[in-house]
Amino acid sequence: MSMLKIVIIVGLLVVAAIVVAVVYGARNWADGTRELRARIENARMPIMPKVVNFRELEGLPEPVQQYFRTVLKEGQPMVTGVRVRHQGTFNMGETSDQWRPFTSDQLVITRRPGFDWDGRVKMMPGLTVRVHDAYVAGEGILYAALLGLIPLVDLQGGGDVAEGELMRFFAEAAWYPTALLPSQGVRWKPIDARSARAMLTDGAVTLTMLFSFNDSGVIETVRVEARGRTVGKKVIPTPWHGRFWNYQERGGMQVPLEGEVAWLLPEGAKPYWRGRITEIQYEFAK
Repeated sequence: MSMLKIVIIVGLLVVAAIVVAVVYGARNWADGTRELRARIENARMPIMPKVVNFRELEGLPEPVQQYFRTVLKEGQPMVTGVRVRHQGTFNMGETSDQWRPFTSDQLVITRRPGFDWDGRVKMMPGLTVRVHDAYVAGEGILYAALLGLIPLVDLQGGGDVAEGELMRFFAEAAWYPTALLPSQGVRWKPIDARSARAMLTDGAVTLTMLFSFNDSGVIETVRVEARGRTVGKKVIPTPWHGRFWNYQERGGMQVPLEGEVAWLLPEGAKPYWRGRITEIQYEFAK
């Protein structure tokens, strides 16, 4: 057998192995996603009240009242669930920027707070890292695997992991704004004419986040002073913020369709997620 034939056969075997790994990885990942989302659904709680009542805005900080009156309508149903699809870029580099394209599908349940971000980050043609970034019944989950098979990151549990994931749920509530109402357990404290602090408790996790509003009355940025940032095998508390723009009406509400999140390092902001919503579907209280 000639060397050329050997090379061709070896190449075909490698390609076949990669195809098998991709197919098996996708099926294995889909099974895990169904199990994870079933856990989120099982933790679902009844939502009350079932419609927005602006009387609960009395006594809230002025920019918070303006925000709710801008993005919501009196009497509209409360959001109980959301399905969001994104496209964007994800920064894989710790010390230097390594932006890679991603697509994702995200499920959110507003009561009890829970979500699963199922992301697919393209490292190169045919090579994808799959990611579950989730909060399930008080537990945080961050799991990434090459082709959905080879683990790269596996963090799970309470403490800092749960706190970091609940922070994400809280920050992204701009996409499901009824979850920020006082009746949904959020406590607001005034700061100034453009910002307010909000507190949310779920189980053993309590956190406070700074919300800033723009001239149009909508959320422009959210910020926390310490969120767990994974550096190597360590989790380091680091200031963090998210920024939102391009508000449009979806589901009878004004929600942002584009955003960016970043770590606020001593040398400056380090963005690591930039994305836009390509599809958003709501489930409302009945």
